[in-house]
Amino acid sequence: MDSTKQNRREFLEKVTLGVAGAGAAISGNALTAPPLAGATGEMPYRTLGRSGEKVSLLGLGGFHLGLVNDEQESIRIVRTAIDNGVNFMDNCWDYHDGASEVRMGKALLDGYRKKVFLMTKIDGQVKDIAARQIDESLRRLQTDTIDLLQFHEVIRPGDPDRIFGPGGSFEAALAAKKAGKIRYIGFTGHKDPDIHLKMLNTGFQHGFTFDAVQMPLNVMDMHFKSFAHKVVPVLVEHGIGVLGMKSMGDGQVLKSNTVTPIECLHYAMNLPTSVVINGCESLERLEQGLQAARTFRLLTPKELDSLSARTAVAGRDGQFEPFKTSTMFDGTIHNPAWLG
Repeated sequence: MDSTKQNRREFLEKVTLGVAGAGAAISGNALTAPPLAGATGEMPYRTLGRSGEKVSLLGLGGFHLGLVNDEQESIRIVRTAIDNGVNFMDNCWDYHDGASEVRMGKALLDGYRKKVFLMTKIDGQVKDIAARQIDESLRRLQTDTIDLLQFHEVIRPGDPDRIFGPGGSFEAALAAKKAGKIRYIGFTGHKDPDIHLKMLNTGFQHGFTFDAVQMPLNVMDMHFKSFAHKVVPVLVEHGIGVLGMKSMGDGQVLKSNTVTPIECLHYAMNLPTSVVINGCESLERLEQGLQAARTFRLLTPKELDSLSARTAVAGRDGQFEPFKTSTMFDGTIHNPAWLG
């Protein structure tokens, strides 16, 4: 067995042990997953890092709500998800010029808000812009408090220094937390795991540990600029909630014709993820995600080997992860004014 295959096999074995370990650290990688809760056929729940919050293994993505032609149908998707045990809601200040937040805000009326853990993101990297975006998100979501606020699209090497610098958006987030507008603070990005590590280390240098971090976690990721290899072990070590996104890469992964949608979701769920966020632009897509969560069980080493072997060639250069290799998914590249 060559060294590349051996390293990949060792990683997959550690992932499996990490998910099964329920608290036992894995030497070198510390890939330890929060334990599952819930009987087979029900929505499993995990703990969001050191916060103690119980969150559904499947989360509902906010971007795709804006793709639904009928606003009432998007509201129906949100409420159907909640009625079926999904309590983690994802959104962002910039999704569809705020329409995704507006729709989710309407869906969370009539008692639904108290049933969910609500997350949204801001783009602003300077204090005044970030503070304005936080207030706009609160208004659109029709809530007094956002459970988790995340700095969105940390994708440039200079982003961490700007966010944590004098007059940066970190100051706005701390002020919002002190005012009771937000409860927890995290960040997201999809470009390069090294930028994630810089953001984490910049936080540490300022005496701050994030509560949650969001990143692409999919079957192709293990082969190219891997967030699972480089970032997830650090998050687990520090008790930071792991939020997986792009399990199917906005459909790009499926174009490789190597894996099925359920396999994509199960792979991401098999990592030490607190939540796997799934974009659902239809009730059919939501049902697919619910099925994946309800049927999830730990993948065996043989199953992981099969996934790795089937995706090795397709995944080696990032062809099916264009968010890592191009700017087509970079909203703040195309709209720099959002950053401030």
